[in-house]
Amino acid sequence: MEVPPLGDMALVVAGAAAAGFVNGLSGTGYGLVSLGFWLHAMPPTTAAPLVALCSVCGHVQSLPRIWKGLIWSRLWPFLVGGLIGVPLGTALLGHVEIKPLKTAVGLLLILYCSWMAFVRRPPVILSGGRLADGIAGLGGGVLGGMASLSGPIPVIWTQLRGWTMLAQRGITQPFNMSVLAFSVVTAAVAGFLDRTFFLWAAIVLPVTVIGAQTGLRLFRRVDEMQFRRIILVLLGLSGLTLIASSLG
Repeated sequence: MEVPPLGDMALVVAGAAAAGFVNGLSGTGYGLVSLGFWLHAMPPTTAAPLVALCSVCGHVQSLPRIWKGLIWSRLWPFLVGGLIGVPLGTALLGHVEIKPLKTAVGLLLILYCSWMAFVRRPPVILSGGRLADGIAGLGGGVLGGMASLSGPIPVIWTQLRGWTMLAQRGITQPFNMSVLAFSVVTAAVAGFLDRTFFLWAAIVLPVTVIGAQTGLRLFRRVDEMQFRRIILVLLGLSGLTLIASSLG
């Protein structure tokens, strides 16, 4: 394969640095940030598994920093639901219109963020137990399999549970890491991991690691309220991006 043009390389590296930083700071949002850069330089069939691979690498290196928030009794229902949901979402691909789905999810995210921004005391849902957590994981897995949108449902649900920012990341990061690692495997089986993919991976992985480390350092300095605002902003931007991409 030919070496990519310098302009494309600059876009991809900038996207990896920005996405790694956001992922290190919040534990989510790698695809939201990076795809805005990468889709100008590579096809979606390369960009999607590359996002998954880089996200997994970012999550792995940050796990030691959030290990205290990882509670297995809370995490496993999300994981079971998510891993069941991914193949279900993939199977539904041929029967669901992706653009209307993205528009609907985008509108829901914007409405949720707008509502939470004006609520002084966010609601806390204590009922439902592990079954409700598993359903949230299932929803994330299905949307991940259909449209690479595994993050929003678990992120919103852990907020509504009233868990601390460390506890939220102790759920959403291992969840997304597992779902996205599964996505890399399915992309490999589908034959998408070609020479182009591995060339871009060699370029962006080191940049992603550096960006994620920088974001992690800032994460240790934010408090609960600041973290909540960061997540709401990212979810709102995600909603706007989904609507824009579906209209485009």
